[in-house]
Amino acid sequence: MRGASVKFRQWVKTLTFYEILMGMKATLMHFLHYRPVTIQYPHERKPLPHNYRGMLALLRYDDGTEKCVGCDLCEAACPSRVIRVYSAEVPGEPTKRYAKEYYMDMTRCLFCGLCVQACPVDALGMSQEYEWAVYDKRDLLLCKEQLLAIGDRAFPVREKPLEFQHPNVAYFNVAFHHLPPKDD
Repeated sequence: MRGASVKFRQWVKTLTFYEILMGMKATLMHFLHYRPVTIQYPHERKPLPHNYRGMLALLRYDDGTEKCVGCDLCEAACPSRVIRVYSAEVPGEPTKRYAKEYYMDMTRCLFCGLCVQACPVDALGMSQEYEWAVYDKRDLLLCKEQLLAIGDRAFPVREKPLEFQHPNVAYFNVAFHHLPPKDD
């Protein structure tokens, strides 16, 4: 008797297309309780992680001076040779340098962040910008002014210049010329 009831259930399931009905039930439940997963891209943006590596930017201090000292370490650390730095000395101060020209070819950039890690004064930063589609790849050869503009947009909070961060710099008369020399 038990075997007959099992066969009868299988025959009813076959006759009523039980598997198809169960699949249609799942489809109908999804249809009735639908929640969209799609983000409407230009109007809604997905939040990026805090360590996202986007477009590179040159940074400034809060008084507007550039952080880059023209040491060329970022150029040396870059594995794909994206960065070109031409440095010069500050007139009248042969111990101080600055980046006279700074170029980045973003078509070759790997976005690895090695240049940011190599910078001793934190003059480079990776912004959260990722929308850089252009028709002409020559538009992705960025100069110093463009990189500073990206830095101004992406990093509005700036730090104080180095001589104001460390009070002992003023004591040793490195940055402040109006102070008398230290007594020995």
